[in-house]
Amino acid sequence: MVVSVLAIRPATTADLGEVFPRTRALNDHEGIAIDDATLERALRELLASPEIGVVWLVLHDDAPIGYAITTYGYDLEYGGRDATLTELWIDPTARGGGAGARVIALLEPELDARGVHALHLQVRPENPAMRLYERAGFVTSPRRVMTRRLGRP
Repeated sequence: MVVSVLAIRPATTADLGEVFPRTRALNDHEGIAIDDATLERALRELLASPEIGVVWLVLHDDAPIGYAITTYGYDLEYGGRDATLTELWIDPTARGGGAGARVIALLEPELDARGVHALHLQVRPENPAMRLYERAGFVTSPRRVMTRRLGRP
């Protein structure tokens, strides 16, 4: 699909039915083990809590074709508020026409307006989307991301 009119808008809890199947598909595609109940609970919380971050519905001619999720952090190195692009999903039938690059470009002014000074993401080295992110100006950090799960899932 060649992207003609593409837009993003913050999703609300009313958009759960559009977003949940796509985030389920992304987690399945990435081999991330998370049960439906936990995933839906976390997604509902994010949709209802704009102070945590934003679920962005990706629209082509007003029809949903994907979503992106950005969550907030704070880091003095970047002068304050930063965000992480935790998920970006474009439906398979809508891929290959520049939708992912356009979404990243559309996110920048939206995040800037929310006081975000840096945008981070994680990508596996073998993921073909790495080229998209590099073209969009992302660079590999000299740090290694490490994770420790805390408390409940």
